[in-house]
Amino acid sequence: MNLLEHQRRAWDRQVGLGNEWTRPVGPEVVEAARRGEWAVLLTEQRPVPRGWFPAELAGLEVLCLASGGGQQGPTFAAAGARVTVLDNSPAQLAQDAAVAEREGLDLRTFEGDMADLSRFRDESFDLVFHPVSNCFAPAVRPVWREAFRVLRRGGLLLAGFNNPSIYIFDLDDERQDRLEVKYALPYSDVESLSDAERAKVLDAGRPLEFSHTLEEQLGGQLDAGFRLTALYEDRHRDLRVAEFMPTYVATRAVKP
Repeated sequence: MNLLEHQRRAWDRQVGLGNEWTRPVGPEVVEAARRGEWAVLLTEQRPVPRGWFPAELAGLEVLCLASGGGQQGPTFAAAGARVTVLDNSPAQLAQDAAVAEREGLDLRTFEGDMADLSRFRDESFDLVFHPVSNCFAPAVRPVWREAFRVLRRGGLLLAGFNNPSIYIFDLDDERQDRLEVKYALPYSDVESLSDAERAKVLDAGRPLEFSHTLEEQLGGQLDAGFRLTALYEDRHRDLRVAEFMPTYVATRAVKP
């Protein structure tokens, strides 16, 4: 199986299904961002603190990494940043392009793998914005290394990811109020599921998911050369386990 191709088709399908992370912002969000009134999400519910960003976005080179869908990219562009969006899904990128055309925003889109930023030169960006998406990649350390390479000195990596502990549960069952430990960590739809379970996911055209340890998520950023400066947690709206524990982590890291 070509994993990258499967994930591309699956996210294109999610656009057609109206997944909330594929629905672009409306004109009112763009207009507010032009006035300096904006907020964006790395996780599901808690907006990123404004103090995590530079005082001014105007003129900054921003890479929205695996962040298609017409949400964060157009918001940053309306606030004055020079925005590049890289995503594996053409349909997700089309959402960004549609908002840019509708609102007259300057925004570039590229189709590609979040772990391969070779199209970009070293030290090309001031900010890499990477909302929850590396759960769809089999390895995260290449993502951190590439983000470090393309950032300028003093540049910021803002990232969101799933708390790996949620993957001990069958999340389909868990949404039906059954909290039963089923899987060992690290979890992978490719390795952890039975053949029948995996076939069901593939037949449904759903993106495949992978848990990553905190050593890979946090330690991987440190090993890439980043200095972690802030962290917060958030919760899913529709997972029962979120009633008992935080299910997301967001981090702010600086390239020294």
